[in-house]
Amino acid sequence: MGNKKRNVYIIGSKGIPAKYGGFETFVEKLTEYQVDRNIQYHVACMTENSAKSGITEKHFEHNGAKCFNIDVPNIGPARAIYYDIVALRYAIQLAKNNQDQQPIFYVLACRIGPFISNLKKQIEDLNGKLFVNPDGHEWMRAKWSYPVRRYWKYSECLMVKHADLLICDSKTIEKYIQTDYQKYDPKTTYIAYGTDLEKSKLNENSTEVIQWYQEKKISISSYYLVVGRFVPENNYETMIREFMKSDTKKDFVLITNAEKNKFYDKLKKETHFEQDLRIKFVGTVYNQELLKYIRENAFAYLHGHEVGGTNPSLLEALALTKLNLLLDVGFNREVGAEGAIYWNKKELSNLINNTENLPTNDLDRLNEISTKRIRDLYSWIKICNQYEKILE
Repeated sequence: MGNKKRNVYIIGSKGIPAKYGGFETFVEKLTEYQVDRNIQYHVACMTENSAKSGITEKHFEHNGAKCFNIDVPNIGPARAIYYDIVALRYAIQLAKNNQDQQPIFYVLACRIGPFISNLKKQIEDLNGKLFVNPDGHEWMRAKWSYPVRRYWKYSECLMVKHADLLICDSKTIEKYIQTDYQKYDPKTTYIAYGTDLEKSKLNENSTEVIQWYQEKKISISSYYLVVGRFVPENNYETMIREFMKSDTKKDFVLITNAEKNKFYDKLKKETHFEQDLRIKFVGTVYNQELLKYIRENAFAYLHGHEVGGTNPSLLEALALTKLNLLLDVGFNREVGAEGAIYWNKKELSNLINNTENLPTNDLDRLNEISTKRIRDLYSWIKICNQYEKILE
């Protein structure tokens, strides 16, 4: 007879062990914090991601999950689409070979809509279900050309149409799915993204801390911080321009990979930010404990993300940074609620000037609210528990 466990195949992350990335961290934590052993997770992984952890076998285990590697040729932007299709086909074949009863195939993001109809039929033949995480508004991202954006929107439409359940990590996204795709009567639920609540293990005397702050010429508590991908829809241009207009003596520290980035060159040419010594692009920080320490010791965190769902870097900021200044859009208000201050694109410089005069009591109150909010609503233990209830 087939496998009595509830078999859940997760498609769409680069894989575990996670090296970086939102979906990768999600799958890592979902398997790490698993309590219900009646669920067997199966995780599709890119061979190159596994190789970073020294894993070369086709099949391996990690955090109790059964993982399988998929070779993905370097075919440019279509790689992710190719990977999801091949991984889902392989997962369906595994479920068939294992004689799984009512397997669930959970696809992260809406990349393979034009190809999902036939795959959904194969899933139904197994008496299985297709779950989808619609992610954020991929079709709105500025990096894509118009034809590519049209593909993403069309693909999203078809994924919504064929999904048995859409698990949205943002209430704003769930509302959008229900409204825009009303004709499909989509079945949705909301489960947030999670975050780590622990403070950094480092302190001001730690070698890594001393070295980093000295090398970057930054003083503890005397900087505004942003951490995230260097793309236009995260409003780096607005934040840089407005910061340059402000009177603050503090630095603006940008932890992002801006090397060999056309957008970086364009911004440099248009804003001349390199002439403002307060603006410091410091590259990426892969040491997670150091990154936590940098977050904890910022004066304030600036968040300009506009098109995502629940953003991992925002959750980390609300958990660790005392003061959070967020772009005023639905996604950010939903997460930050009363624990943050909100800005619009034309008034950020004034807000920066004003926050430096905020009484300590106000800063402490915001810090308390944001930390409690993350602890109550966005801990990985809570998120994983909600997933297990739905998957069982």
